[in-house]
Amino acid sequence: MRALLNSLKPRSSPLGNPVEAEVPRLQGAELAAAYLGQRVGGDLCEFIRVGPHRVLFGLLDVAGRIEENRDVVSAAGVTFRAAGTELLAREDVNEIDAMIEISLQLNRAILKTAHKVCSCPAFAGCYNEHLGTVCYFNAGHTPGLAMSDTGIRELYATGLPLGLFSHTTADAGIVALEPGAMLLLVSRGVVEAKRKGDEFGLDGVKQVWQHNPSGSARRICLAVLDEVKEFTGGQAQNDLTILALARGVT
Repeated sequence: MRALLNSLKPRSSPLGNPVEAEVPRLQGAELAAAYLGQRVGGDLCEFIRVGPHRVLFGLLDVAGRIEENRDVVSAAGVTFRAAGTELLAREDVNEIDAMIEISLQLNRAILKTAHKVCSCPAFAGCYNEHLGTVCYFNAGHTPGLAMSDTGIRELYATGLPLGLFSHTTADAGIVALEPGAMLLLVSRGVVEAKRKGDEFGLDGVKQVWQHNPSGSARRICLAVLDEVKEFTGGQAQNDLTILALARGVT
């Protein structure tokens, strides 16, 4: 299902109230996403159930404004949904191989549609409800944050941004979410939100989570956006998107 379209803007704009995305229901876990800012193109946040026990999600940042990248964003969304459904539907599928192939097909679709180099950092993950694991790739995106009682692990880039080279693929990894743990993804706009030259940064995101250990994906999304809004004085240059996946306590 198409969830959010988000974009970069050249100057500051007032931030309204958070808008929450409609997301698939999970077994034993909670998925949530929300954004702030006026939507004029750029970021793409997608969610789709690809099998009885798997949900695919992704956050992509297509460079440029809507008049330049609308077709690229659309092609990326169509390819993401189609490839995910085709490659991850079988119960016995190798999730790592499937995620690498999804990154390859996304890269081809972006280059074909853009007709030029078009940098597209992307983070995509497949949540396995039976195992409580996320198989993911990070193509030059802001690190994902896997957070639990034992600390915070950053999921760094496993490859270059998509849209740069025709045969680029991102490696895939797997992270296990223990009961009560959470995976958090934020757009570049969240990390780069500024106040008097200071950036909110990933440290700001981590601090919000440490002060709101509720285990609720929805609450952490809204809490981070509220903190960024306060940090920037209600003004931001970029739209702000956040996605959270929380595994329930058994």
